[in-house]
Amino acid sequence: MTKRITLLGSTGSIGTQSLEVARAQGYKVTGLAAGRNIDLLEAQIAEFRPACVAVADPAACRALQGRLAGMPGAPRVLEGPGGVVELARDEGADVVLNAVVGIAGLGATLAALESGHDVALANKESLVTGGHLVTEACKNHGARLLPVDSEHSAIFQCLQDAHSAKTLTKILLTASGGPFFGLKREELAHKTPADALKHPNWSMGAKITIDSATLMNKGLELIEAVWLFGLAPEKIQVVVQRQSIIHSMVQFSDNSILAQLGVPDMRIPIQYALTWPERCPGCAPELDFAQLKAITFDVADEETFRCLAACKKAIGKGGLGPCAANGANEEAVRLFLEGKIGFLEIGRLVEAVVDSDRFGGSYSLADVYECDRMARAFVNSHI
Repeated sequence: MTKRITLLGSTGSIGTQSLEVARAQGYKVTGLAAGRNIDLLEAQIAEFRPACVAVADPAACRALQGRLAGMPGAPRVLEGPGGVVELARDEGADVVLNAVVGIAGLGATLAALESGHDVALANKESLVTGGHLVTEACKNHGARLLPVDSEHSAIFQCLQDAHSAKTLTKILLTASGGPFFGLKREELAHKTPADALKHPNWSMGAKITIDSATLMNKGLELIEAVWLFGLAPEKIQVVVQRQSIIHSMVQFSDNSILAQLGVPDMRIPIQYALTWPERCPGCAPELDFAQLKAITFDVADEETFRCLAACKKAIGKGGLGPCAANGANEEAVRLFLEGKIGFLEIGRLVEAVVDSDRFGGSYSLADVYECDRMARAFVNSHI
């Protein structure tokens, strides 16, 4: 049978690459969701003919409805964030790939899991902000999380042998270091959004590229790894691997280490999440060892890049600590991209939010959204 995919965040970087994989594998795309880029979404609808689409921005949704009026076989169109959540629940899919950016993806992740769908997860914020809720939904509804982030996919691939997974003692989470690796605070003070968006290895969306520059992305991935693989934060070590060839490593009780290597191409982890447990020929190029001259390692500078240190504090506090860090970061990155704060202010604000409260204890979905609101308000009151 042809696998059926619902893709949330179809017009972003991960979304468009996911459709390349779906096209190459011959998958049926049953649903598409986007934020507001209806020009690209309309082209995707014309090619993949989904039964249903959702547009998070209400005005853009109404504009798309006007464009599709009278189209033979036009999809059903759902409006707003609630429409994205409704699409995630749709029974027509075998797997839901969530590539929405930020905490906006949490509701859809929960809806898909609660409907019994496996979720190919590229929205790390689902686990960062609501890790307890997400893992409980998996357990209660018999659904699986299949990691799409290249680092978590690498770890997942290294743990496919069940016996080895039982003897896991350490995760070595690799980081490229971003465009500012090796620079000190005084050199970062006047860096602009244009500077921060020049990633040396990966082509990604603006928000995740800024997160890579601040090392916030690695902090979020550390938190995500805690939930995905069940290791304590102190058992996860961030290792700078500048070439982005080793995507992460795992260490076992006998101190042997396994690594997953490949070119820096997101179509590899996307495809593995969709084909798991099988491997299939894909559209990403192979790693050419004749051209690979060196693989280097270094240490992440947490004193300069405070976002990573803040995320470690947040997961140590537990509860809504990671949610607060994420909300503060999303708001601070928005302000930085708009030219309203400096680069170093992102780390200062994220750390200040984490230091502002204890955050421990259990929480509900409503608590997650309230914590996110308060973290954003904190940032705006401290700039």
